[in-house]
Amino acid sequence: MSAQPQQVPHTPDAAKVATDNDLFRKFACLGEAPPYRIPGKLVWTSNLGAVGDDFVGKAIKAVGEHATFDEDNDPEGYHDFGAIDIEETKIFFKIDMYELGSDFRYGAEHPDDPRQTDRVLTIMLATDW
Repeated sequence: MSAQPQQVPHTPDAAKVATDNDLFRKFACLGEAPPYRIPGKLVWTSNLGAVGDDFVGKAIKAVGEHATFDEDNDPEGYHDFGAIDIEETKIFFKIDMYELGSDFRYGAEHPDDPRQTDRVLTIMLATDW
């Protein structure tokens, strides 16, 4: 009886995930076109929207411009979460990565491959967390 070969789980390239997340964030928030297709969508919570359109616009712009990541706020090195203060209000953003074509039901097995990954960038008030 021969043993079944064990599949080695994929270990994502954190630097590639971070690059793709940064490119996607800048595209979704600032309109900067990435050099290759990175599927995804931008959403924000109803509580953030309730603050007003002007504040939402400022939050989207701030998320697109955010570049402060370190071991404390980005332990995996994915650039998938951030906290920003706008007008004395703390907002968070989070990028979740899903299997492309799974209707956002299954986590991405290869988040370092944009051909297999769908991203959702959510912007929220810190109190929404």
